[in-house]
Amino acid sequence: MRREVPLHRSLLLRLLVLAVLIAVGSIAATAWLAVRTTTGAIRQEQGQALADDARIYDTLVGYAATHPTWDGVDATLRPLAAQVGRRITLTTESGTPVADSAPEAGPLPSKPSATVDALAVDTALVLGSGTAVDAARIDPRASGPYLLPPDERRTLRDRADQAALCLRVRIRIAVVVELGPTGRPRLNTPGTDLNDSDSARCDLAREELAAPTATERKALAQLNALVNTCLARRKLTPVNVALDWTWTTRPRPERYTEPDLTAAAQDHSRAANACVGTSRREQLLAYVAPAATLFVSDPAGHPTTTFDLSRANQIRIAAVAGLVLLVSVGVTVLAGIRLTRPLHALTGAAQRMRDGDGSARVRVTGRDEIARLAEAFNDMSERRERLEQLRRAMVSDIAHEMRTPVTNIRGWLEAAEDGVAVLDQRLVSSLLEEATLLQHVIADLQDLAQADAGALRLHPEQVYLADLLPQVAEAHRVQADRAGVTLALRVDADPQVYADPVRLRQAVGNLVANAVRHTPAGGSVTIDARTADGEVTIAVADTGSGISATDLPRVFDRFWRAEKSRSRQTGGSGLGLAIVRKLAEAHQGTVTATSKPTRGSTFTLHLPAPHS
Repeated sequence: MRREVPLHRSLLLRLLVLAVLIAVGSIAATAWLAVRTTTGAIRQEQGQALADDARIYDTLVGYAATHPTWDGVDATLRPLAAQVGRRITLTTESGTPVADSAPEAGPLPSKPSATVDALAVDTALVLGSGTAVDAARIDPRASGPYLLPPDERRTLRDRADQAALCLRVRIRIAVVVELGPTGRPRLNTPGTDLNDSDSARCDLAREELAAPTATERKALAQLNALVNTCLARRKLTPVNVALDWTWTTRPRPERYTEPDLTAAAQDHSRAANACVGTSRREQLLAYVAPAATLFVSDPAGHPTTTFDLSRANQIRIAAVAGLVLLVSVGVTVLAGIRLTRPLHALTGAAQRMRDGDGSARVRVTGRDEIARLAEAFNDMSERRERLEQLRRAMVSDIAHEMRTPVTNIRGWLEAAEDGVAVLDQRLVSSLLEEATLLQHVIADLQDLAQADAGALRLHPEQVYLADLLPQVAEAHRVQADRAGVTLALRVDADPQVYADPVRLRQAVGNLVANAVRHTPAGGSVTIDARTADGEVTIAVADTGSGISATDLPRVFDRFWRAEKSRSRQTGGSGLGLAIVRKLAEAHQGTVTATSKPTRGSTFTLHLPAPHS
């Protein structure tokens, strides 16, 4: 009765689940990789966009800081737009166009990118551009009245060179002379901090360099007037503003208690800082371009910093993932059906074989692993059927071989008991011969059983064939002489083997006895031993009738004999050659047979030569 496989243990279901897991895992891994790659690309593009935006903003702020109007900004704006691949547009705060790198691209984006104002710099946009902005958010390139004329620049440059030479020679440090936006040089000592004792040696040169020029004193006087006017409106103490926009308070006549002094100083500091920033903007207002609105977009006019995954794209991604999953499931189902169909056929054939059908076979298609499995099953089935036939034939042969001597013994004993036959010496010899034959068959069967079970015990030792083979020949000399057969022996160079001498004599004796039995009178049997190619061969050749090509593969089968009549005169029990094969295999060797009909046969034992 065929037993169906439960669904949860079905190979098809397992393959389907495995395919779904693989598909889901593949989709998830692909999606993860796509998201990571896309995110990285977007971040890189965003970073490049931000860098380009910062470059655009810094360039335009620099232009505004060094020009009183936006006239001529096209010469700066258009090459910059071509370099960054963007559309750059400037308008006034009221929306009037100032400059546009691609006016034919259509309307501007609804949202501006930034406001370009040299007196109110957006610190987030200039971050990383290399331009330093102070707390007042005024671009340092806005020089205004502080821009030095050429003669003052030369004078300050000479003082800077003298101070740098002093520091290099006396203190032995590296000094770089750098020019500021106003043309004033300053000393930069990268990686070195000057202490008081070192700088004291060159203080005179550095003080001369730090002293304001006439242009700077005039501009500072104007700035201080504006700052102190601002402070006076707030009824606060006037201050002195320096070139670095720091300030110090002038002597004040007011008297405060200690708590009031602290609070007043804080209020005064906040007010002074605010007045300095406001006054600087008022002083520079005439020297910088007015504030303008900046629009940065792609050449088509769209904003360049918007990245979004639309709903349509989300649906498209989900549809592709579902299609991949559906295809994976469909392919798996088809492959699983094709895989399980031959497995079901194999299962059915195996069950028929179990029920006694020795002819159970499966059809082999293709050349894949399942086809190889089917071929192996068919081969196993054929071998099983053949072995079953051999088993039945062997049982019949054993019964035949043992029934004849047992029947003869029983018949003569019953005849002697009834007084029909006289139990004389001749009869006793005949009964002994039958008993010996029966014992021989039983001994052969026992040897074969031990060999099949791997229990055949060997006692190997170094055997010299020049000593062993003459013993075998002498043991069969009488049988050969009685049959009129010449028995010859050739031993080449005294070969040696590591074997059980008793079992080896038994194997060679079986071959010799078989050869003598099948050689007619006047023929010859030759025993030849030699060593070649790492093995020792013992060949027994006869000049008998030979064996046909169809019968030759079966000569080592048990109870098989070429003479179908199974006559005592033409053959033995049919176990001798089977025992020879088992003994050869027990010695890690083989036995082969060659024959030519009417010209004789040769049986050869191949044994491994002992290692030197």
